[in-house]
Amino acid sequence: MVLIVLLGLVVFLIIVAVAVFLWFVSTQRELVNLDEKCNNALSQIKVQLNSRWDALLALAKSASAYAKHESETLIKTIQSRQTTEVRTAGDVNQQQTAFNEVLGRLMAVREAYPELKASDLFEKTMDGVKEYEENVRMSRMIYNDTATRMNRCVRQWPSSFVANMLHFDVKEYLNVDDQKKESMPDLFPES
Repeated sequence: MVLIVLLGLVVFLIIVAVAVFLWFVSTQRELVNLDEKCNNALSQIKVQLNSRWDALLALAKSASAYAKHESETLIKTIQSRQTTEVRTAGDVNQQQTAFNEVLGRLMAVREAYPELKASDLFEKTMDGVKEYEENVRMSRMIYNDTATRMNRCVRQWPSSFVANMLHFDVKEYLNVDDQKKESMPDLFPES
């Protein structure tokens, strides 16, 4: 009788151990999946930021016929910003701030030169900048949604046990400085 009880206990412990092992592997796979999705989303943002800087460079170059000195300065600024590496959410936030500053300066040049404001090339290029801006906005939303899922998995028990063991960390969110945003002029006024 004791042997049957011991055998039953051993079988029960084996089943529990297999269940814990399967849960551990499943949780690890979910954490890796979410981490990769966050990295992919950040990479997509980097691609969109590069495209957006290219469009802004084209916009500055189209303005150079009207405002040579201002455009040369803007072109140099844009080219220096394009080489900035984007590895973290903080880098994306810095890129957004720099982009807004350069675009604001470019819009000031546009306002100072009415013939530039009326230029078809400038307007078409501005439409391209708007499109890339929308792409960046969507990519940022995807990243933040994925980071939220990752952060829940890293912080909630019992998956936090696996996350801590395997050194998965909470992901930084992309943010917008609302105070700076409110003080910015409307860069894309309806014509």
